[in-house]
Amino acid sequence: MVQPPQLLRPDTQLFIYYIEGIIPANYKVDKVDNDHFIGNWVEDDFSFLFFTQPAKSEVLTILKSFPHCSLMDEYEMSYGEWQGGNLEPIRIGRFLLNPTWIKASSEEGDISITLDSGVVFGNGGHPTTQACLEAMEIACSGNKAKSMLDLGSGTGVLALAGAKLGCEKVLAVDYNYLATKTARANVSLNGLDDKILVINGKAEEHLSIPTDLLVANIHYDVMKELVKTEGFYKQKWFILSGLLTSEAEKIFSHLATKPVLILKHWGQGEIWHTILGITQNS
Repeated sequence: MVQPPQLLRPDTQLFIYYIEGIIPANYKVDKVDNDHFIGNWVEDDFSFLFFTQPAKSEVLTILKSFPHCSLMDEYEMSYGEWQGGNLEPIRIGRFLLNPTWIKASSEEGDISITLDSGVVFGNGGHPTTQACLEAMEIACSGNKAKSMLDLGSGTGVLALAGAKLGCEKVLAVDYNYLATKTARANVSLNGLDDKILVINGKAEEHLSIPTDLLVANIHYDVMKELVKTEGFYKQKWFILSGLLTSEAEKIFSHLATKPVLILKHWGQGEIWHTILGITQNS
């Protein structure tokens, strides 16, 4: 039986084991003889194993099955420290993002979302997330958007927002297995399993079906390929985010040659950039 994910609190201690080499991202919890195993984050050629209790002996046992991997370092910190200390409810326009241990007082018209970030970054505090939420309110106003594609979904916060704004069918895609596991937990926490499907996969493989709203808060290396595909121009509204200044300039230059209309740009003069636009299909 699959165990539900642990709900972490600011004072929960994390024990993080930094591994050189790739331990498969879907390494199953039932293969780890430790009830305090949270998950495995794979980044480039490294793996990070997370526990809520010391687990060095278990990690060394795991590494026997992966002789190409080695333990580089280990860290202990609170969950609050891991998430950068910002663990209070976050208000972004009408959105009120609540961690699992706090529910802020809401006002009439608020859109409340319960968000358990786990050890995945994406609690709503990043400027790109905030700009995406603002852009989504514009795109979804007047119930224009009924379907949504969220590429690089992370914790699932944007997919959750889309469903709350009226999108009846949302597909959330992330290449990182632990991110999709976290997003699925958040979908259930918010009672939106009937509207949001979370899958583990590559963003560029999910553009063939037209939707009313595409949101891609994703690495530039992926985005620059997305905007070259036929499928991108089958979407109606699009929000592109996660772009540094030089990257945004390149995306703007490419889109200038395509049948799109840029409606708004967040981040002028700042580090991070977000673009809202519509395609010729709108």
